[in-house]
Amino acid sequence: MRYLNPPVRQSSAAFFDVDETLINVKSMFSFLEFYLRRRGEPEATYGRLFAELRHSAGLGVPRKDINRHYYRFYAGHSAQQLARAGREWFTAEQEKGSLFIPETRSRLQRHLQQGEFVVLLSGSFFACLEPVTEHLGAHWAIGTRPVIRRGRLTGEVLTPMIGSAKGRAARATAAVRGFDLAECSAYGDHSSDLDLLASVGRPVVVGEDPVLADHAARAGWQRIVPGHTPAPAPAPAPAEATAVR
Repeated sequence: MRYLNPPVRQSSAAFFDVDETLINVKSMFSFLEFYLRRRGEPEATYGRLFAELRHSAGLGVPRKDINRHYYRFYAGHSAQQLARAGREWFTAEQEKGSLFIPETRSRLQRHLQQGEFVVLLSGSFFACLEPVTEHLGAHWAIGTRPVIRRGRLTGEVLTPMIGSAKGRAARATAAVRGFDLAECSAYGDHSSDLDLLASVGRPVVVGEDPVLADHAARAGWQRIVPGHTPAPAPAPAPAEATAVR
């Protein structure tokens, strides 16, 4: 957990997944490609590493295990150098002019303006999350935490911030900060964000993931499809809303 902006007392929170919810890229892969190029690695290196992860996914390896595999690539690398490279990566992505998804970025700013506590939740790590969080003015970023010894990553991680871990993080944040989850919001784009979305009273599905779209239709969750006007959430039947929660 990184306290990137001064936490103050709020009455509710808004939780945001990051990749393809707030930003248009998969930060872990975008950063890895940038970092390898910055180190002078051959272009084929990124292709080989990416192929390893894609092969694992094709075999049905759980996302949290693929997440752990990803961080093994950084074993022995300096945390300070990774953090520096992360800021350079962010600057380069910003210069392209299309890093952030306008619809969800404006929602985040609205939550901040309303005095809500904003938390980013991601399977990504500090190199990518710190510059994004600071730029947006969010209060906390909770990502996958690499194990660091003597300033270098070991290649191991603590709990991957994937799937149900995001829901647990939201519930723990609410308990620590004294929030009523029924008054909190959450935004996610992938079926793995379901536990996070179901943990709050104001879930918002981003994009067109079929599993989340189905839940949104049955439970009355709001949806945002980037590039389209958000449709108001239908009123769910009480039994349906209770069943999903």
